[in-house]
Amino acid sequence: MSENEHLEQEEIFSQVLRAGRRTYFFDVRATKAEDYYLTITESKKFTHDDGSFHYKKHKIYLYKEDFEEFNEMLKAATDYILDEKGEEVISERHQKDFKRPSDDENDDAVSTESFTDVNFEDI
Repeated sequence: MSENEHLEQEEIFSQVLRAGRRTYFFDVRATKAEDYYLTITESKKFTHDDGSFHYKKHKIYLYKEDFEEFNEMLKAATDYILDEKGEEVISERHQKDFKRPSDDENDDAVSTESFTDVNFEDI
């Protein structure tokens, strides 16, 4: 089987969600046994100072036996966020004049908040 035939066989269904610098790909693929699974890929564009750019990709493989529990947990997490914070987007990325309420009170305070950038390689 040629590589093109294998790709045609593997890619069964695909949808793309563009969201700012991020693009999400939802692809249904076939296993060697001809069963289906889902890959969800996040692709994020990064621009260098010289104008060139590159993409970082993170991929999740989701198999049928995990669909029900995955959907339940995704729904529970998204429902929690919407219940707690509503549908309005509140962030410094989306609102350039965004200030945390504590920013006004503690302008001289040092933040104890830390951030860790975790990179996951494609499986």
